[in-house]
Amino acid sequence: MKKLSKILLFCLCVSFACTGLAFAADTIVIKGSTTVLPVAQASAEMYMKSHPDVNISISGGGSGNGIKALIDGTTDIGNASRFIKDKEVKLANEKGVYPVPHRVAIDAIVPIIHPENPVNALTIEQMSLIYQGKIKNWKEVGGKDKRIVVVSRDTSSGTYEVWAKKVLHKAKVTPRAQLQASNGAIVQVISKNSYAIGYIGLGYLNKSVKTIKVNEIEATVQTALSGTYPIARPLFMFTNGWPKGAVSDFINFVVGPQGQEIVKKEGFVPLY
Repeated sequence: MKKLSKILLFCLCVSFACTGLAFAADTIVIKGSTTVLPVAQASAEMYMKSHPDVNISISGGGSGNGIKALIDGTTDIGNASRFIKDKEVKLANEKGVYPVPHRVAIDAIVPIIHPENPVNALTIEQMSLIYQGKIKNWKEVGGKDKRIVVVSRDTSSGTYEVWAKKVLHKAKVTPRAQLQASNGAIVQVISKNSYAIGYIGLGYLNKSVKTIKVNEIEATVQTALSGTYPIARPLFMFTNGWPKGAVSDFINFVVGPQGQEIVKKEGFVPLY
């Protein structure tokens, strides 16, 4: 009986030890930009294959929400397709959070239309007037005599922030614009509407939509990296202070050779 009790006690100790090991696994929470999402997801999948002791949870919601989650302490990494704002830094510091940016890729914001739309190029000024609602018909920019359907990202989006700065020059988007919560949603809308215009990150392009040249310059890896394409921007992962442990190791993976190959595969521009 004593021997049986010792065996049971040993098994119980082993069970608790294994449970302890399971709980000891690192968990990384990532929230934010839908533009950075494909890079984060593909990188996480590859990273977890070689690091089975690390669990990575990823969700979108926009750059603003990613930075807010970092400030609130509900994420380890806040993905953003724009740089952090001064007011966000101030709020973070008030809560004892010190955001550190890690540039992980370069992106081009690409205006898109339906493949049947004959327009091939627009200037920054033309797109600005379209998004302000001052140019309302495609015939005004060389297209058919059809009303333009303006599709935009919502204001929590980093892509919207960059578009507002580089295209709208901080003017307001027409109240008639259809607001979408993600790059993927914009692709869906444009692919089903012959007279709509939208904008997305380079990595979300597919054959269901058509790209427009901006100031006669096509958005490519080369033009984004050289800076000749006028609507290019870096993509970031933000951490609270300099990252440590698994978070640091994951970010080093993303900016390293393997991670940058993933960036390229996902249709974005690698850092080098």
